Amino acid sequence: MTARDKTGGLILAGGRSSRFGSPKAQAMLAGASLAEHVAARLRPYVRALAVAGVQGTDGLGADPLADPPGAPAGPLSGVLAGLDWAAGKKLDWLLVAPCDAPLLPAEFAPRLAAAADASGAPLAIAATADGWQPLCGLWRTTLAGALRAALADGRHPPVHRFAEEAGAAIAWFDDASRFLNINTTEDLANAEALIRR
Repeated sequence: MTARDKTGGLILAGGRSSRFGSPKAQAMLAGASLAEHVAARLRPYVRALAVAGVQGTDGLGADPLADPPGAPAGPLSGVLAGLDWAAGKKLDWLLVAPCDAPLLPAEFAPRLAAAADASGAPLAIAATADGWQPLCGLWRTTLAGALRAALADGRHPPVHRFAEEAGAAIAWFDDASRFLNINTTEDLANAEALIRR
């Protein structure tokens, strides 16, 4: 069973934000930064919180994590850093979300935990009518070895492919807008409109 005292939280904030034009984690939405929105969604379900990447995440009360030495650029290297961090804290699970998904639904963590518990899978990821949301997931820390091996050749595999090979369970969410990724200033405006609605 997943439990708060056995779960860590990880915010992925290591991207270059090239389309956005400035660090996305710092962008403001309804009076809080994108990273603060994600932290607020994860924190009730985790014992400790970390951030992979250091784009404007000071003040979150989270441990900053660098990618493992020699790891290729990409989100799975951040996840591996998080898995190692969580294992070091004797945690069994890692709840992961990107910093640019500030509208995650209230049932995000409980539904992932239910999918993992029901299936016995070491990974549960969110899915909507738009497809898999593979960076929104709940990972068993025992996946660190398989992920380290997948990254060992210096290439970053597609996230969905690693999830498939790990036998990921799927947690279905009806409202795809809750997984809006803020990649542009237009996306940020859309998120503001969704919040006002």
